[in-house]
Amino acid sequence: MTVLDTAVLRIAVVGAECTGKSTLCAALAADLPGIAVPEALRLFGERCGRTPQAHEQASVVAQQIALEQEGVRRARAAGHRWVICDSTPLATALYSIDLFGDTALLEDAIAHQRGYALTLFAAPDLPWEADGIQRDGPDARTRFDALLRATLARHGVGHVPVEGPHAARIERALSACRSAYNRGSR
Repeated sequence: MTVLDTAVLRIAVVGAECTGKSTLCAALAADLPGIAVPEALRLFGERCGRTPQAHEQASVVAQQIALEQEGVRRARAAGHRWVICDSTPLATALYSIDLFGDTALLEDAIAHQRGYALTLFAAPDLPWEADGIQRDGPDARTRFDALLRATLARHGVGHVPVEGPHAARIERALSACRSAYNRGSR
């Protein structure tokens, strides 16, 4: 009798604002199936009606990690293998650098990023759309995309780009998830 590995694979979906991360996470969670973990930064904005200030960045990171841990617990309880994370502590650390010049969160965020089974990088090739306080504009999106790409490359964090129309993004992401699963099953 073969014993099945019941490990939960955490998939990170990162990218600048308005790159389809939330839409991709929801689609992956439905298709795999798995648990979608919401973005702590978005939840903060909805709760507080503003973006976090410099002194609140670390608590957003802690909330993201807590949401992921809860997602893993829920996935295990439901018998799912997948937890799809809509952004990661790395995004908050990079926003902290971009907006406040504060690098204090980066080292731990890089270490956390290395713990995902897969990082999917949402390209900024979708039209930019305003979305309340969560959207700073196309220039900010371009700047953050460059910062995120450079950080992943500088720290050797592997990632799979997802780009193009919605259907192509989902197909590419599902293929990458299946490959990550196959690597983890060996």
